[in-house]
Amino acid sequence: MLGQLHDLDLQLLRLFVSVVECGGFSAAQGELGLSQSSISQQMAKLETRLGYRLCSRGKGGFRITPKGEQLLIAIRGLFESIEAFRHQSNGVAGRLIGEVRLGLSEALDQSVLQRVADAIRRFRERDESVRIELISAMPGEMERLMLQQRLDLAIGYFSQVQSAFDYRELFSETQHLYCAPGHPLFSNEAPDDQALQASDRVDHPYRFLRSDEPFQGKLCSARSEQVEGTLAFILSGKHVGYLPSHFARSWEEKGLLRAVRVGEMSFDVGFHLARHRAQVPGEAQKAFEEDLLAAFA
Repeated sequence: MLGQLHDLDLQLLRLFVSVVECGGFSAAQGELGLSQSSISQQMAKLETRLGYRLCSRGKGGFRITPKGEQLLIAIRGLFESIEAFRHQSNGVAGRLIGEVRLGLSEALDQSVLQRVADAIRRFRERDESVRIELISAMPGEMERLMLQQRLDLAIGYFSQVQSAFDYRELFSETQHLYCAPGHPLFSNEAPDDQALQASDRVDHPYRFLRSDEPFQGKLCSARSEQVEGTLAFILSGKHVGYLPSHFARSWEEKGLLRAVRVGEMSFDVGFHLARHRAQVPGEAQKAFEEDLLAAFA
């Protein structure tokens, strides 16, 4: 009996199928390019390997045995599986597979999201079968996830002091200092430094950002990581704080926010594409990074 299949066994099985399809040894000579005696010898070798007769040949002509019929069905199933495997393995050769995990900073501008969407479109037009996961998180959380290799790439405003990461600048975002109705600065078109210093500001936990903020008021009884939280403090009319200009625009148009000393109290925040240097990217991750950089070019 056949224990393990070898290349020789597959050759013998193919020969058996050809003999059956041709209707006998003599008829199969032209198909196989072998003499009748050679075909007979190889059929005998296959029957010895199997331990049973596959066909009878003599004066009554060629006839396949019941066991031969069963084997023929099994062989055809085997060859179909081999062909399917060949097609699948060839298809995988040039295809991107796996998953890509991208971290995104909160409250991104519409134009930024459109560029991310463009990168996804570019990637989906490749020959790929990849699961893409988008995770919205604060910069500190994204850095932690990248250190744990739970994110492949991240777009955010990072300190750039983490030596484990590579950074590629993508765009910048303007932040203004805002106040709301009810705050003393709201009706003051040109507040002086004394009026500013008397204002209770919202503290942002990222120290590297605070160092860039032109307004460094000492009075601070509010703290928020998210822009939504900062907005709530400002809308109370009791605090001033920094917000991305694109995020605050609709509130300004409603008369619910006003920027304080625009330009002088404004600053830009650089956003970067970051990845872990020690995390060797797969083909899918490399391709997605290329598409992101192209979309932001």
